[in-house]
Parts: sequence; C-alpha cells; structure tokens
Amino acid sequence: MGRRSRKRGPTGVTRRGGNVGVIRDRSWARELRSAVICGAVFFGALVLLDWGLVGLTAVRSAGWTALAVLLSVILTPPRVSAQDGGLVGRGLVSFHRVHTDRLVTVRLSEGATQRLVLSDTSGGRLELDPRVLIANPLLWHHLERGARRALEQGTLRCGMPVLERLGRRIDAEVCRDILSASDLV
Repeated sequence: MGRRSRKRGPTGVTRRGGNVGVIRDRSWARELRSAVICGAVFFGALVLLDWGLVGLTAVRSAGWTALAVLLSVILTPPRVSAQDGGLVGRGLVSFHRVHTDRLVTVRLSEGATQRLVLSDTSGGRLELDPRVLIANPLLWHHLERGARRALEQGTLRCGMPVLERLGRRIDAEVCRDILSASDLV
C-alpha cells in the first residue's frame, strides 16, 4: 500500500477550524520549565538549610513551599501568541490583547529589562520582551505586517523607527542562526 503524506505547517503554528492560524511562542514551555525548576531548587535549598540549622517544622516547610511557588509564579513569562489580527499575552492572572493593524504607538521602554510596549486604537496595551519576537520570527512577521497596515491607514503615529531597529536585529539573529546551522560561522 502507499504511504500517506502529512503536510505540516511551520513550527509554532496551529490551525483552528478553517484557515485561521494561531502562532505561539516556541520557547515558552522551556521558560516555564526553567521557572518551575528554579522554584524547586529554591525550595530544596531552603528546606536543607532549615533542616540543618534549626530543625524543620511543618509550619516553616509550608512557608518555604509558599515562597517557592511565589518565585515560580513571578518567573513564569506570559505566553505570547498571534491570532485574528492581534497579539495576545496571557499570564497566570492577566490577559492583554492588541490589534496589530490598529496600532497607535510602539515604544521600547528602557530599564532593567527592555519591554516593547504596543498600544492600539481600542485602548489595548501589551508589553512584551523583544527577545520573544527575536526567538519567534513568525510572531515578528505578524506584528510587522500589522504595523505596516496601521501605518498605511494612518493610525500608527509613532514607533516605526523602533520596529525598524528591531527588524534589523531580528534579521541579523536569523542570518546568524542560518549560518551557524550550516557550519559557515
């Protein structure tokens, strides 16, 4: 008998009824796993220290558990996805959505960690780490395509230079990855 071939879409894209594709952050699961591991190591270190120095009790053990869970929650990054003309950021307790074709401003906040801040005409606001877009070129393409539409429609007032700089950075990373994968670097 013949083989059945399966067509596969690009990595990180899932299809839901019809042609609507959902693009997800490919590195989110790895970062979630790292957050849980950090919490578990923190818990283990606290329990060992408490057990060795003072003597572990159930009350202190519950406190260390609560601290470890809190650390894991704090370290868990929001899950970024692109669907239905927008970018969505889902945290453990938060949900933010911005329509990329109706962007008003795009800015890069400076500080301890850089954040790309997107705002749209309906008041939606999304803050995300630019490294998410660097690691996921499909998410970047979705944002860039929507921002160009917003610029053509006249809703995007400021932020195109920020997106152009980020685009050059992403292009350089993709080229570097391709060259290293082909052993040319």
